[in-house]
Amino acid sequence: MNNGKQYSVLNADRENGMTTIDVYDYKTLEKVKTLVNSSAIEALDYFTDYTFSADENQVLLATEVTPIFRRSTLAKYYVCHVKSQKLTVVSEDKIQEPTFSPNGTMVAYGLNNNLFVKDLVSGKTSQITFDGVKNKIINGITDWVYEEEFGFVRAFEWNATGDKIAFIRFDETNVPKFSMDVYGNDLYQTQTVFKYPKAGEANAIVSLHVHDLKANTTEAITLDKTYDDFYIPRIKWTNAPDMLSAHYMNRHQNELDLWIIDTKEDTAYLVIEEKDKAYIDVTDNLTFLKDKSFIWTSEKDGYNHIYHYTKKGKLINQVTKGNWEVTNYYGYDEKTDRIYYQSVEKGSINRDVYAIKLDGTNKQRLSQSQGTNNADFSADFTYYINTYSSASSPPRYTLNDALNGDVIKTIKDNEEVAQILSEYVTSPKEFSTIEVNGNALNMWLIKPAHFDASKTYPLFMYQYSGPGSQQVANKWHTTNDYWYQMLAQKGYIVACVDGRGTGLKGADFKKVTQKELGKFELEDQIEAAKQLGQRDYIDQQRIGIWGWSYGGFMSSNALFKGNAIFKMAIAVAPVTSWRFYDSIYTERYMTTPQENASGYDDNSPINHVDKLKGDFLLIHGTGDDNVHVQNTMRMVEALIQADKQFEWMIYPDKNHGIYGGNTRLHLYKKMTNFIDRTLGDKIGITNEKIEAVKVKG
Repeated sequence: MNNGKQYSVLNADRENGMTTIDVYDYKTLEKVKTLVNSSAIEALDYFTDYTFSADENQVLLATEVTPIFRRSTLAKYYVCHVKSQKLTVVSEDKIQEPTFSPNGTMVAYGLNNNLFVKDLVSGKTSQITFDGVKNKIINGITDWVYEEEFGFVRAFEWNATGDKIAFIRFDETNVPKFSMDVYGNDLYQTQTVFKYPKAGEANAIVSLHVHDLKANTTEAITLDKTYDDFYIPRIKWTNAPDMLSAHYMNRHQNELDLWIIDTKEDTAYLVIEEKDKAYIDVTDNLTFLKDKSFIWTSEKDGYNHIYHYTKKGKLINQVTKGNWEVTNYYGYDEKTDRIYYQSVEKGSINRDVYAIKLDGTNKQRLSQSQGTNNADFSADFTYYINTYSSASSPPRYTLNDALNGDVIKTIKDNEEVAQILSEYVTSPKEFSTIEVNGNALNMWLIKPAHFDASKTYPLFMYQYSGPGSQQVANKWHTTNDYWYQMLAQKGYIVACVDGRGTGLKGADFKKVTQKELGKFELEDQIEAAKQLGQRDYIDQQRIGIWGWSYGGFMSSNALFKGNAIFKMAIAVAPVTSWRFYDSIYTERYMTTPQENASGYDDNSPINHVDKLKGDFLLIHGTGDDNVHVQNTMRMVEALIQADKQFEWMIYPDKNHGIYGGNTRLHLYKKMTNFIDRTLGDKIGITNEKIEAVKVKG
């Protein structure tokens, strides 16, 4: 909350059929008051999300939420006046991304590809744009590929005084359509059709506009620099009501410009002009200070660090330095002149919270426990809630003093989780490095609890391997980790290696895969498997690998190209050719197929099916709007024509996550049975035989 002493929580009481927004005190953790109670509001049965106005006197409540894609939703929204509990419906229609004006008197939102503003005082609704058409023109809401790859949906922003709205317009008229059959339960299937630019195909044409609410005019922003086939991945108003910032990026994504636009004088100046031999990551790490200088993050010295610039873009100083990465930027506290951030300075598999002066002095490590620490700061940077976990410690939430990091109070220690897990036989996740192709790669191993070095065990490897990713991290278990524990207690050794191309070890390590996705990453997985297979306790004739999405692309390649090492593979929702995937992600690392045909084709598993010798399980959902089931269908056809036997599983109408109802349970049973049959059958491992596992009760 704004006072820096309290925080709010959405609580759902299903037993009594009500939803509340409750306010708690940081120091005592006691509930102070209830701001909104659905049972006390006649027109509202429930709500599932909420957003405060800047003064916290009003709150926007979301109901009847319907997902569209990964991040986008449609919902019915109400504004609740906290003191009176009076409810105002924003629109009778389901809308997108409603956002309060700074003074809380208006709400802007998207509907049917146009922008609208609701005046909460007069009740009047005004339409700002009028040319929105499905699959043609979108105003203020991102298209599919921006949402997925640039990570945002709301493409409009209020200025500081609430009299102007900047927004991005998408003209996707020439973007090719993609369609998916939805089978459902009806007699005839339906079809979902949306614009999806695949690598090398036409993108939406974007333009930046500013609507003046007082004058009721909309003007397009023009710049002194000519851009051809470009992106606008971020817009943000500065503290000055007429000054707008905008990121402009070329299609190859190796040039990023930060512009400051004076919307009153209709002028603009370029403050940052970054170039990279590979690509530049887009972030939200931009803070404008009272003196109009700004804070920015960049990889320009080879590692991701924090920089301070004048309002004209002249470098004042590099705030953080070293052969390590800043992994999260939390913000700047003007009172103490300190920047708060997260980094991997204590090892690339760990995360710590730090504070540092704006001039780069007085750096202080605030977190103390080795593992993964993440901070959520109070509005005035007095306190922060630290979330800590490691591979052996469940998440622990503490209230900390932002001045020195001291723990004020434990919020949740999750000792119950540790106690429950202690009743099962599990194995520690062993972290190490493995020397592969001239690099020390991070690795973890999970061995059976009653591991005997004189015996030999099958090896089952997991990886994702995508650019900048990380799977070898010192943090608490994911859902898959429990699955790996089950496999380990059945008699498998499970391993994960982060090869070249993964993140948090510097730009050169991450970007070595540029224009050749699947080459160096695969070489590292094959060599790591070969080395592990040489260990006395691993059966080199029984090595398997699996992955999901990019990991499925990799596991397919590993089985085909590494057929002398890998005996089986599971590929879930894999990219089988980068020609099938979207423009922004793929071209960031590969440029276009027209420019780099060999890079696309030489490392795509669909072109290497003739090398299949082992056991292969291919899995996909037909409703995957991200990695289309087209990838699997084309792979299946290629395997058939190469006369290669394999297994596959299709999940009707399931998206990239493949879940819902009994789906996940079915999926993991399917994979477990396949592993037992292909890696474990000759040494007595079956789905029914799980030795030395103590199950509660």
